[in-house]
Amino acid sequence: MPLPDDLRQALRFDDQGLIPAIVQQQGTGEVLMFAWMDAEALDRTLETGEAHFWSRSRQELWHKGATSGHTQPVVDVRADCDADVLLVTVDVPPDGVACHTGERSCFHRTLDDLQESP
Repeated sequence: MPLPDDLRQALRFDDQGLIPAIVQQQGTGEVLMFAWMDAEALDRTLETGEAHFWSRSRQELWHKGATSGHTQPVVDVRADCDADVLLVTVDVPPDGVACHTGERSCFHRTLDDLQESP
């Protein structure tokens, strides 16, 4: 089922057809990750209830957790005031992982951590 035209028109996808998506844990507000969505990824997310994104590096649709088993059940999707960023609220179990490094959140490193590692 394609994304409805009125919703597609209301959202502000960039010139590559992408929109930023911030993924946040329900209840705690913890930011788990940042990714990009195209219209198909948003459509699949809304249709299946699990997060789908567009991988810019692989240039393909990506069902988050399809390989690792760490899927992201979606609770809500909201747009910001300019309709150019999405906030995807998910319900990941306490032992769930969002980052490809095995960490719960992709935002596990401080700037000091970056300076200390070569």
